[in-house]
Amino acid sequence: MTAIAFPLPDAGIMARRDEIVAGLATLVPFDCLITSMNERRAFETDGLTGYRKVPLAVVLPRNTEEVAAVMRYCHQQGVKVVPRGAGTSLSGGAIPQEDAVVIGIAKMNRILDIDYANRAARVEAGVTNLSITGAVVHEGFFYAPDPSSQLACTIAGNIGMNSGGAHCLKYGVTANNVLGVRMVLADGAIVDIGGEHLDAEGLDLLSLVIGSEGQLGMVTEATVRILRSAEGAQPVLFGFASTEEAGAAVAAIIGAGIIPVAMEYMDRLAIQICEDFAHAGYPLDAEAMLIIEVEGSEDEMAAQLGRIIAIAKQHGVKTVKESRSAMETAAIWKGRKSAFGATGKVADYICMDGTIPTGRLPDVLARITAICDGHGLRAANVFHAGDGNLHPLVLYNINDPAEQEKAEDAGNQILKLCVEVGGCLTGEHGVGIEKRDLMTCQFSTIDLDQQMRVRAVFDPGWRLNPAKVFPLEGRFTP
Repeated sequence: MTAIAFPLPDAGIMARRDEIVAGLATLVPFDCLITSMNERRAFETDGLTGYRKVPLAVVLPRNTEEVAAVMRYCHQQGVKVVPRGAGTSLSGGAIPQEDAVVIGIAKMNRILDIDYANRAARVEAGVTNLSITGAVVHEGFFYAPDPSSQLACTIAGNIGMNSGGAHCLKYGVTANNVLGVRMVLADGAIVDIGGEHLDAEGLDLLSLVIGSEGQLGMVTEATVRILRSAEGAQPVLFGFASTEEAGAAVAAIIGAGIIPVAMEYMDRLAIQICEDFAHAGYPLDAEAMLIIEVEGSEDEMAAQLGRIIAIAKQHGVKTVKESRSAMETAAIWKGRKSAFGATGKVADYICMDGTIPTGRLPDVLARITAICDGHGLRAANVFHAGDGNLHPLVLYNINDPAEQEKAEDAGNQILKLCVEVGGCLTGEHGVGIEKRDLMTCQFSTIDLDQQMRVRAVFDPGWRLNPAKVFPLEGRFTP
């Protein structure tokens, strides 16, 4: 019995599966359509692996026009559609239903144009996050949002969930770095929103689309901002004797008006897991560690680091270790970027994602520990400390239903705590199915109804990425 409910599949659609698949086969080449049970199983889940549903069929279009043709056909047939990027969603955002067609963008992975003069790149939505920087780094540019899954995650998924990453403290999340999108609506219509200019005329529909989790349409292309790389960058490791001191140091640094390019937090368990994996020289005697990166000229970095170190000393810092080479810098970030994967070698886990005011960090960290202790579980805390975006990894045994239930309950309590202290349910992972039934903790009925009215304008039949974001009960329909 799963804790998160799914709607029952439409018996009429299931009975017409062969007919629907035959229609899809007329729209795309043979190698773009996946119909066998074994091959469809590859798309039954995403990063929230505790839940699985085998889709009706999977289509992998090669361009916007093929996406439009498939969307139009599914609309005419009354078939639900689940857009899918790389399947790295940790909130269940890409988990399908048995009566839904998955449309994946794996074959749409070209970088279409790079405009260095105007600092923009136009890409297909299946391009991976890291490959944009890879395409422009030789000219001294980069793409700023850098989620930990950036080697695999796609721009489509980043747009759907408004992803961030370690460097979003200075450069912002996806919404701050996307200039325009091409999107296919539920009925197959193709629209262009925004463009290469910084400010689009008319209603700001782009901000509506980014973070909409595939419920308003399917993004097939994006124009993103590329930035000139800084003159230099240097990460520094700070080890603390307690989580409270580390949290207080974070609050004090931000409170002093200092904005490093990144400020990442790990507790003792996360330090040990990541150090065993990356051998980055993390302080194993510390209860908590901060990775703080500054950038600029040598003088600028030295000045900013001096202020940060002075504040850290006021909060009992035990260890200060500056990176002295490109190799050390790479190892430091390898450990942080590999945290989720490295933890997966130790235990199954649920990766939470909530945001709090930075001034509440010490208190919230202590309460997270108490919540997990109360369930007989461990948590490894690793997160974006500078903007208060928490990622507690609640460890459990996925093969033990009782432990999974405990882990999910602990996770729900952590997210409710985030809202209680003035934060919100998500920072960058989206709502998906994981937080769907917690939306009433943050929003009133009036708030939710208004959000659902906007969604229904784009998809009156509620067929785009169904069963996500909004509670199943009380859904608004026109």
